[in-house]
Amino acid sequence: MARALGFDFGTTNSVLAVSAGDTTHSMNFDSLAGSTDAMRTALSFMKDANLGASALKVEAGQAAIRSFIDNPGDCRFLQSIKTFAASPLFQGTQIYAKRHSFEDLMRVFLTKLKDYAGDDWASQYSRIVVGRPVRFAGSSPDPALALERYSAALAEFGFPEIHYVYEPVAAAFYFAQNLKRDATVLVADFGGGTTDYSLIRFETKAGRLTATPIGHSGVGIAGDHFDFRIIDNVISPLIGKGSLFKSFDKLLEVPSNYYANFGRWNQLSIFKTLKDFTELKKLVRQSLEPEKLEAFVDLIEHDEGYPLYQAISATKMRLSKEEETEFYFSPLGEMSRRTVRRADFETWIAPELARIEEALDEVLTTTETPPESIDKVFLTGGTSFVPAVRNLFERRFEKDRIESGGELLSIAHGLALIGEHDDIGHWTANAA
Repeated sequence: MARALGFDFGTTNSVLAVSAGDTTHSMNFDSLAGSTDAMRTALSFMKDANLGASALKVEAGQAAIRSFIDNPGDCRFLQSIKTFAASPLFQGTQIYAKRHSFEDLMRVFLTKLKDYAGDDWASQYSRIVVGRPVRFAGSSPDPALALERYSAALAEFGFPEIHYVYEPVAAAFYFAQNLKRDATVLVADFGGGTTDYSLIRFETKAGRLTATPIGHSGVGIAGDHFDFRIIDNVISPLIGKGSLFKSFDKLLEVPSNYYANFGRWNQLSIFKTLKDFTELKKLVRQSLEPEKLEAFVDLIEHDEGYPLYQAISATKMRLSKEEETEFYFSPLGEMSRRTVRRADFETWIAPELARIEEALDEVLTTTETPPESIDKVFLTGGTSFVPAVRNLFERRFEKDRIESGGELLSIAHGLALIGEHDDIGHWTANAA
């Protein structure tokens, strides 16, 4: 009987994996949007007369996206909710006049995954092993608060044991299943909200793979921050960033915090409910370029956040293969059409790349591990495809030592494998 459930609660995608001895499989989800083994970490809420005045129809993942696209203006859509986990400032968001805390949102999301899994969640699991970043996202993250919120959300599901394991440690266990000999492995896990490193020594003793943790590091920067740089340089100037408004006899610049919120996928999901949006609408009449702010307001009021997310993500993916690509976002019309060059993109993300490299230096320095003593480097997560990120590692390690893969599945399957270990306490990261 399956004993452990591995839960990779990701910023962009989430996966559940089931273990049974030395084997694992991804849990399959069947929703209105079809069947999949990875779910976009997104929620949608809609009023439904058939459910009563106060009840809401809730969908998750691809079904939430479908509901949002099919019901523009009537559907509340949230994405990248994980980035709120460690923020003391996030006390909840209003959804049809009812406040939902982070715990509520995580609980609703996992409930929908359980519903979609059906018989695949029929077993009683003795433990759930949940991935957590080495460093949570946010400017001043509180990891203890994040784990407290995780535990509160998970408590409803009746798991006898709840364990937390660093996400790159889980990815390392996934990678180690294919090792042919003893090796010191550096794992770099690039998520939507965080970049995490783990350094682990794997050895085979008496025919059994053993692992010894050496060190960890991380930074609350990853793919979503790269997206922000594209928005900030391509979209925000079109909708008023840097423009002026008149306040009595003074000319002032439109506050930059509006664009900071707009460029973060988690903040964009709740922007319509924030005081900033109310203030932005008032500024239109005072603006020297009102058409730009009107375009900004229209994007928010017509819920163009997810289509913009798709356009930005597609641009970033094309830049991983091409030196330049054309960007176009139809809600902004022809003024949005422009050529985006990889060289410019790499200049925009240079501050983030520097911090990602600093976190790499941290794990190597604190563990006194020279690069030449690392046998394998395993890169996982979508951002590992960005050429500037890959070049960062190729400068430090030979190409033949660098491997990648399991971008969506590695963490969940690694968590499930760890869940089968009797010494699971050796691998947990329950403390802040």
